[in-house]
Amino acid sequence: MREKVLKSLEKIAKMLGADGGSVELVDIDEEQGLVKVKLLGACMGCPMATMTLKNGIERILKEDVPEVKKVEAVN
Repeated sequence: MREKVLKSLEKIAKMLGADGGSVELVDIDEEQGLVKVKLLGACMGCPMATMTLKNGIERILKEDVPEVKKVEAVN
């Protein structure tokens, strides 16, 4: 699962990079299907960060890696 999540996050990071942001993997709880990420660059503190996390990062990760059930941002 980890390799699939990392591959998907690479794709997502490229998209976020167009707006000066990025994302990195912090942790994966495979048992719960939980992925923890850290938003970087312009994404940190952005008022749209929650929407980016849920409607962008989480949606794409769930599509690419069906084992993913939830994505959380950590500081």
